[in-house]
Parts: sequence; C-alpha cells; structure tokens
Amino acid sequence: MNKSILALTITTLCLSACVVGPDYVRPTLNTDIPTAFKESKDWKVAEPQDHALSEKWWESYNDPILNSLVAQIDISNQNLMQAEAQFRQARAVVQSARAAYYPTIGATGSATRSGSGAISNGSRSNINSGAGNTVSNDYALSGTASWEPDLWGKIQRTVESDRATAQASAADLQGVRLSAQSSLAQDYLQLRVLDAQKQLLDDTVAGYEKSYQLTKNQYAAGVAAKADVIQAETQLKSAQAQALDVGVLRAQMEHAIALLIGQPASTFSIAKLTQAPLVPTPPAIPTGVPSTLLERRPDISGAERRAAAANAQIGVAKAAYYPSLTLSASGGFQSNSFGNLLTLPSRVWSLGPALAETIFDGGARQAQTAQAIASYDAAAAVYKQTVLTGFQEVEDNLAALRILEEEAKVQDETVKLARYSVQLALNQYKAGITNYTSVVTAQATALTAENTALSIQNRRLAASVQLIAALGGGWSQAELPETAALK
Repeated sequence: MNKSILALTITTLCLSACVVGPDYVRPTLNTDIPTAFKESKDWKVAEPQDHALSEKWWESYNDPILNSLVAQIDISNQNLMQAEAQFRQARAVVQSARAAYYPTIGATGSATRSGSGAISNGSRSNINSGAGNTVSNDYALSGTASWEPDLWGKIQRTVESDRATAQASAADLQGVRLSAQSSLAQDYLQLRVLDAQKQLLDDTVAGYEKSYQLTKNQYAAGVAAKADVIQAETQLKSAQAQALDVGVLRAQMEHAIALLIGQPASTFSIAKLTQAPLVPTPPAIPTGVPSTLLERRPDISGAERRAAAANAQIGVAKAAYYPSLTLSASGGFQSNSFGNLLTLPSRVWSLGPALAETIFDGGARQAQTAQAIASYDAAAAVYKQTVLTGFQEVEDNLAALRILEEEAKVQDETVKLARYSVQLALNQYKAGITNYTSVVTAQATALTAENTALSIQNRRLAASVQLIAALGGGWSQAELPETAALK
C-alpha cells in the first residue's frame, strides 16, 4: 500500500508540471512604432542631452514653493492614500492565491459524555445502573491534511493573473501620484500667472489714474471736453473691476492646491511673490524616442499588466476541463477512556486520493473559456489604445510648445509696439493734436496685448507640465514590484 501511495505521489508531482493555457506575449500594435516623435523635429531639447526625465521633474521650474508643495502629496493626498491601499489589497490577493500551492492541515480535539435512559441517583460511572440505563465517555484527538496538486496549472495561472493585477495596481498608484503632481504644478503655475496678471492690472490702474487726472486738468483748463473725462473714468473703473476679478480665479487655484495636498481650503494660502520674475520659464524637456514611452507611462504599464492578467485567466478556464485530484490523510486517537487515549490500540487513521471530473455541464466550461478569451482581447485592445493615446498626447504637447514659443515671440513684439502706441497717443493728446478716444483705444489695445502675452505664457507652462506627464514623469516600468516583492 505504501508503495502505491508513493507511486501516486510521484505521478502527481510529474503531472503538476503540466500548465494549460497560452503563455503571455505582450500585445503588438497593428502598426510599426515610429522611430521619432513627429513634432520633436524643431523642439529644443535639454542641454546636455538627457535620455530620461528626472524623477523630481518639478524642480526644473526652479521654484522652492512648488517643490515644497509637491513633497506634501505623498504625505496627505487622499486619492494617493486610496490607491496605495488598493495596491496593498491586490498584493494580499496574490498571497492568498499562492496559499493554494500548499496542503491544508488541521487538528481537532473533543471530549463527549452521553447517555441513554434514566440515570440512577448518584450514578456517574460508565456501567449499567438499571434496565437500559447507560452512560459513556468518548475522547478523540485527530489531525487532518488535504492537498490538491496543481496538475494542470490552475493555481499557477491564478497566481500569474493576480500578480499581474497587483503590478497593474502599482502602476495605477504611480499614475495617481503623477496626476496629482501634474495637476498641482499646473494649478500653481497658473496661480503665478494670475499674480502677474494682477500686477499688470494694478500697474494699468495706476496709469489710468494718471490719464484720468490729466483729462480732468485739461477739462478744467478748458482744452478738453467733458466726454474725455467720462471716457477716462470709465476706462479706469473697468481696469479696477478686472483687477478684482483676478482674485476669484486665484482663490480657486489656492483651494485646488489645498485639496491636492490634503489640507482644508479654509486654512491654506500662498503668499504673492514680490520679486521678479513672477512667472517661471518653461524648461527644456528631454523626449527620448517613442518606443521608450511603452516603459515610461504608468497607464500604459497598467494596461499591459491587465492584459497579462487576462491572458492567465484563459489558462484558469481551460484547466476546468481536466480532472482534479485531492490527496487526503487523517490520523489520531479515539478512546472511551482518557487514560488510554494516547495508546497504540486507540490509534485511527485514513489515507487516500479522490479524483473528480465533470462529465456534463451544459457548455458552462466552454462559455467560461470563451469569456476569458474575450476578456483578454478587450484588455489587449485597451492596451493598444492607451499606447496610441500616449503618442497623441506627446505629439499634441510638443506641437503646442513649439508653436506657442513662436507665438510668444510675435506677441512680445506686439506688446512693445502697443506700449509705444500708447506713449505716442498720450503725447499727441497733450499737444492737442488728437482727441482722447485715440488714447483710450491705444491703452485698451496695449492691455489686451499684455494680457494675451500672459495667456500664452500660461498655456506654455501648462503644455510643458502636460508633456512631462505624457512622457511618464520620470517613472519607469522597471519600478514595478517584482515577483519576490509580491509574495
């Protein structure tokens, strides 16, 4: 008998090497990956040439306040805390799945006293104390062990699937972190643009006040019409209203930043900078080549890992076609006398395999396999779409940065000309050559030009942050937890 059991065990271990289902191969795009980003042709890259972004990419904006704010995301951002908890949950699922590799061992102990009929007064012994009156004791101590060997790789495929899902969760965690970092950087940089816009409007109000005073003096001297005074005052009030309106957006940016760093908006504030420059310059950003994007974006890595998890589930579904084998053993002691419990005559044991196979299930297993294959096809399509979306986002922001840089140069020239036009109009008005309408028109044009320049600067900064995020923010798929870290 022992030889038969040994032979069965060896056979079982040999069969456990059989793993059904397809081995995973990363899905390939329906087109070749480009060798270079199209919009990077005229893009000025970092000097010296870097091949990857820094992990602390926000430091390239050279703003210590921004650096300190981003550091608080890992400490207090609640979305990040949620993603981190979900990763720990996914890792625990892997550990749970791996437990199926090992046998289940249990132990039980019991002591019972039973009787039938009526018990005589004072009778506490295990004897007949009257017609049909019996009391008996029963003591048992036993252990059990059962093991279902992984004959067809069902457990292995389940572990593969759960491990890939945990790695996808780790990529999601980094994706949430990058999203929070980029959102904070964009909000903060926009806040600084609003500070610059507020400074522009304050300076404009000061200039308009001088023009208003000039028209009043001209009117008092009888060389200007009342309409000139009304126009100057209207323009002044309009600029003051615009300066106040900037405060609404700035407050909203502060509140958004407070949420990202996990602080109450009611107690958080960012002081206005007093030294120039109020707005940083967009940094030069290394883009690398498109093929590296597959390894650098958390969302692409997460989608790829989910495709791997879905592929492993095909093997789990196919394993259901094959019989399952369970090896069980139990042993222990049983006696009606506690003193004789741990003696050889009281020993009991059992040992044997059980083989189970589903003969007919109405097509359930076939449907489950088809479902698993369809789930993989869907996951592969999501992965491919995520890759294409990544290429689009990089190209979009490269184009935006290149074109906006050219636009900023043209707009700077426009600002210079508009300022010169204001000066000419004022001089001509003072000399009585032209009416005040020309001054108002020139000043309005100059304010619009300077606001447009700040708007372009804001869009350039936003595009630079979005490009960094589109490139993965200095992250790499190599940072995903390996098999050893998921045990």
